[in-house]
Amino acid sequence: MTDRPASPAVAAPSEDNPIETLQSLLLGVPPPLTPLDVSAVDGFICAVLLQPNTVAPEKWLPHVADVEGRPLPAGFDAGALHARVLQRAADVRTALASRQWFDPWIFELDDADATPSESVLPWLAGFVMALELFPALLRVDDDRLLEPLALLYLHFDAADLEDADALLALIETLEPPADLAEAVQDVVRSLMLIADVVQPRPPRPPARRAAARGRRAPRR
Repeated sequence: MTDRPASPAVAAPSEDNPIETLQSLLLGVPPPLTPLDVSAVDGFICAVLLQPNTVAPEKWLPHVADVEGRPLPAGFDAGALHARVLQRAADVRTALASRQWFDPWIFELDDADATPSESVLPWLAGFVMALELFPALLRVDDDRLLEPLALLYLHFDAADLEDADALLALIETLEPPADLAEAVQDVVRSLMLIADVVQPRPPRPPARRAAARGRRAPRR
């Protein structure tokens, strides 16, 4: 899960390229720990942030450096790694809270024959891993979650989705994305729809209207 990723489907460069920097830090995690891939880290973060109740960083951060959440080896300083991950989490949290588009770290595979689903699966692996560790989101009883979850889970083989009849029935009605750009759009849309259910924004106060009584028409 630590192979170097291909080019991102949607570029998200900065002065030092946070994606490459984070991936380098992940590759520096010593064995026997097994860190997530940078794309899986992003999916993991998104699922953690969409929980109905806040999950403290000390509960989920250990699973970035090791899928099993094992303690870090003596002498290994994960400060830079954790700082990068928390910065990404802060950026994603801001985007989700404001319902603003952001670029998920989903990468286009080098294989010319790769399907959009194959490119999304590494990100989705991290997303699903977080849901297995923190299942509160899946326990929310709201039919509005079916559509966004179907848009995500359609990338899996139907045989892997056991005991999910309602989800499978909805997936069968959906057209798979035509290309990776459409798949990425569906991912972001799904995250926003989930946020609408589990983290609804407070209604905006009504705009105040100027009182008509007592106002004089301007003189000409």
